[in-house]
Parts: sequence; C-alpha cells; structure tokens
Amino acid sequence: MYSTTTHGVRVTAGAYFWTYPIEIANVGADPVQLISRHWVITDANGKRVEVKGLGVVGEQPHLDPGESFTYTSGVPLPTASGMMSGSYAMTLEDGSEITVDVPAFSLDSPFGPTTVN
Repeated sequence: MYSTTTHGVRVTAGAYFWTYPIEIANVGADPVQLISRHWVITDANGKRVEVKGLGVVGEQPHLDPGESFTYTSGVPLPTASGMMSGSYAMTLEDGSEITVDVPAFSLDSPFGPTTVN
C-alpha cells in the first residue's frame, strides 16, 4: 500500500484488483436456478476471507438444459497473488437444493513475485 497525507487529507492506493469471467452451463437434464454463492478467497499471506450472498452480479439465473450464463466479477486483494474457490447453491424444479462446486483458480499479478498457493 502507498499512502500520503497532505493538508490533513490522506490518500491511499495499492490494493490489487482482479476481474474474472465465469460461465455456468447446464449440461444436465433438469432445469436449475442459481440461488446463492459462497467464495473462499485466500491472499499470498494465507489470509482467508469467505464471501456469501444471494445470486451473482445481482442475478439469480434460471438455466434450462443446454443454456449457459456468463458474467464477470472482481475481487480486491492486498497481495500480488491469491486463490479463489467456492460453490453455488442451486435449486431444481422440485424445490430440492444442490451445491455446485467452483474450481479453484489463481489470481497472479505479472508485476509481483509468483507465489504457489
């Protein structure tokens, strides 16, 4: 982080921010609806943060078989690298809930040291 104070006003810059695209494709035989998300975000120092919430980017997409939904989101980190993984809670037409895993993916800045997470 970089910070300076001038005339009693502090300005801080330096957090890393990543955007990442996600595609959710219904390759099964039954319609599904995404209800909520659960992310586990780990920075290069091993600090772990969990984020839970309804939907993704303000939506709870319904996917019939063969349909997909793509969105882009972002995450700030205090370090030049990190990891994300998580899951989506989805419902089937009969009201039952399933948990769909999101694979772990790395967040690595080309301007920082590479860290294996």
